[in-house]
Amino acid sequence: MPESAATQQGQQPVRESFGSRLAAAMATRGPLCVGIDPHPQLLAQWGLNDDAAGLERFSLTVVEAVASLAAAVKPQVALYERHGSAGMAVLERTLAASTDAGVLSIADAKRGDIGSTMAAYADAWMRDGSSLAADSVTLSPYLGFESLRPALDLAAQYGRGVFVLALTSNPEGKSVQHVGGSDSVARRIVAAAAAENQRYDGVLGSVGLVVGATIGSALEELAIDLGPVRGAILAPGLGAQGATPADLRATFGDAYSSVLATSSRGILVAGPDVSALRAATEETLDGLRGE
Repeated sequence: MPESAATQQGQQPVRESFGSRLAAAMATRGPLCVGIDPHPQLLAQWGLNDDAAGLERFSLTVVEAVASLAAAVKPQVALYERHGSAGMAVLERTLAASTDAGVLSIADAKRGDIGSTMAAYADAWMRDGSSLAADSVTLSPYLGFESLRPALDLAAQYGRGVFVLALTSNPEGKSVQHVGGSDSVARRIVAAAAAENQRYDGVLGSVGLVVGATIGSALEELAIDLGPVRGAILAPGLGAQGATPADLRATFGDAYSSVLATSSRGILVAGPDVSALRAATEETLDGLRGE
């Protein structure tokens, strides 16, 4: 990115918003995010040890295979944390490799807290110069949507994005997210994201939502309209978790054009061969485009 006059005067450079960058990537490559989920079972299937070296080989192979095809990659942070500091160092290198390869990164960290602690999380995942800085990060709003303010503001400041958990497909999620019926917790989160995206120009704002691909009729039952959000809908569950492209179209209806479908194991089981991973990615994209 060339330096602007502001940069030369010591101010931070102006980066195109995450929403605009993601919209461009989805338009040119297709609406697919590939999850980088180094589960112990997958590492073993790839013939790799369940250690930092195996983790790195796995992660960088996935980036190499899919970076030119997918709109984004999504490392699952917990699967790096389980290896301690060595694992987090691998995550840092994976995020850097994604940037170098020209694919957007979504750190699936699901962070959420209050006050200075939330500010510290935001600083770690969004500040330019942080070794963990990703293009976007997943956030949990269940201490109140406004508790995410430090991350929302830092994302806008640095041209990064967030994906806020709204409607997840795990059965336990209903005990919180569905409470209130037509005025549900999930609906209030969706409305808050829509309001936040008013600060952004372009096709997509930089505040997206996480809505499971396997939620079935929950949007209709809770009278939730995703159209006004004007942010990307990160939809995990395509492939191994059971959702098909047809399911996505039925679930999201008019909002389908904003859906960034996520497939992890459905693609990763094709490894460790790079050409096989690419073929699995292309097949998944064909399904998303062709249904």
